[in-house]
Amino acid sequence: MKWVEKMGYVITIDGPAASGKSSVSRELSKKLGIPWVSTGAFYRGLAYVAQQMKTDLDNPIALSELCFSKTWKIVMTTEKTQVWFDGVDVTDKTSHEDVGNIASKISHFPEVRQSLLDHQRNCAVENQGLIAEGRDCGTVVFPLAEAKIYLTARSEDRASRRAQELGLDKDVLKAQQKQRDIQDSTRKVAPMQVPAEALVVDTSELTLEQVVQKAYDFSWPKVQR
Repeated sequence: MKWVEKMGYVITIDGPAASGKSSVSRELSKKLGIPWVSTGAFYRGLAYVAQQMKTDLDNPIALSELCFSKTWKIVMTTEKTQVWFDGVDVTDKTSHEDVGNIASKISHFPEVRQSLLDHQRNCAVENQGLIAEGRDCGTVVFPLAEAKIYLTARSEDRASRRAQELGLDKDVLKAQQKQRDIQDSTRKVAPMQVPAEALVVDTSELTLEQVVQKAYDFSWPKVQR
């Protein structure tokens, strides 16, 4: 783990889709004055690029090679983690549920996960501190993170949030999210799960400000040690 020696401190925020990870990461980033990254953007980016380039989604070797293609890149900003493809910002397009379903599918391949792992970890190497959000940040990507948080919420609330965000049918999104949750939590490699010693927060009845404060109160003392 030579990469660990070069890292700044890391706070991980994991959880299922639409549990509030990105919003909380963004606000916590502002509060702490450190950058944040959505590791899921790497998978959504790869899914979108594979879709555009008509790469065989059942071919882990071809997908793994695509991880290193210079046709696309991930860019961290204060507001969101951007995906650029052929010199164009396609971040909004990668948020579509069809891209998310592809991302969930290809994330099952060990070859793909391994190929993206170094790219994700480099985000911490390049900064003194980092907030990383995703499905397996606290368990696989940054297992030695100083502070780990796991956000969850009722499926009904998660579907409502995403429906409002994308302007789509809530019931359809609820069914799609259920399928993705099953895929993400049952995959053989790096399944979505609560990291050991993580703070678990159900965001269903809480405001964004309340969740961010809980995350701050939990993580700040740990990164100051």
